[in-house]
Amino acid sequence: MRFATLRRSRASDRQSDVAGAARLDRRTKRLTQRLKPGEIAIIDHVDIDRVAGDALVAAGAAAVVNVAPSISGRYPNLGPESIVKAGIPLVDGVGPQVFEAVREGQHLRIDGDTLFLGDEPVAKGVRQDAGSIAAAMTEARAGLSLQLEAFAANTMEYMKRERELLLDGVGVPNVRTKIDGKHCLIVVRGYDYKADLDVLASYIREFRPVLIGVDGGADALVESGYTPDMIIGDMDSVSDDVLRCGAEVIVHAYPDGRAPGLARVENLGVDAITFPAAATSEDIAMLLADEKGATLIVAVGTHANLVEFLDKGRSGMASTFLTRLRVGSKLVDAKGVSRLYRQRISSVSLVLLVGSALCAMAAALAVSTVGRSYLQVLVEQWDNLVFQLQRLF
Repeated sequence: MRFATLRRSRASDRQSDVAGAARLDRRTKRLTQRLKPGEIAIIDHVDIDRVAGDALVAAGAAAVVNVAPSISGRYPNLGPESIVKAGIPLVDGVGPQVFEAVREGQHLRIDGDTLFLGDEPVAKGVRQDAGSIAAAMTEARAGLSLQLEAFAANTMEYMKRERELLLDGVGVPNVRTKIDGKHCLIVVRGYDYKADLDVLASYIREFRPVLIGVDGGADALVESGYTPDMIIGDMDSVSDDVLRCGAEVIVHAYPDGRAPGLARVENLGVDAITFPAAATSEDIAMLLADEKGATLIVAVGTHANLVEFLDKGRSGMASTFLTRLRVGSKLVDAKGVSRLYRQRISSVSLVLLVGSALCAMAAALAVSTVGRSYLQVLVEQWDNLVFQLQRLF
């Protein structure tokens, strides 16, 4: 009996096997667009951010195998926690050879920290769990001061390069979409964008803001039943059908004028203009809306605090900080709008409202000549019904 209990305990401690078809891509954003539920995602992503982690969870990955460390220790990134919390196995640091050993669509199996192709082990790494991620995040927070210093340096460098754009709006292109005097809703396929769009439905219906989709944010608008007025970005994650929806297209270009996404748009037969800037695509969307006279800018799925800036792990996030200083009081996060705008009506208030309406109708019938006639007819009909029932029984 004791041995049987011991065997069950060891079996329960052992990490269960996971099997599925392989889906490989070195860019996580590109992989999640074609990852199907139950497949094993093989990526090369140092410091998985929360947006990438949430995208892998939403795509239904059976497991995530990362060539690189998911938490390098540079800063406390949030993606691995999202993956493991969803019950998805995460194996780290398997090495780049896995991209040569495994082909797309091959059936793989993960046993503990080892990746098998058939019965042959092809890669081995570190199996992450809640405990190991918590420990790694604690160590990463210890080095946060260095990241803050680097963030501050990047911010100053960006300010020097783009001060004319930030201060005077130099370089913002002319657009045909009328923005002056209107609200603008800027949607990025980032943090909690689906939930934010759901709670903003009444706001969108009443105020009819200019809808701006940033790359995949345009698809997010279409998925929620809206048609974007404008699409801004480098065009690496927006679908062909959405690009053809009739929205004005602005391609984010490098400061030297190179715009890799422009060729794709032109090949689809869609007219587009370019916006050269060192900022991120979500930032140039805000700068454009502000420069063209938007009275309020509502942001969905964008970065809103320092933890999210560092979680992205890019020097370009310095532009995000400065853009928010530039836009100032016009910018409102979607979560704040939903809390302020959504009206809550309690069930008690609703019952009282209905009861008051019925009482008002009864009083109107009682005091009017027509109402008394209707009441007399109803009383006679009721008496006839009762009389018929008495005859039957």
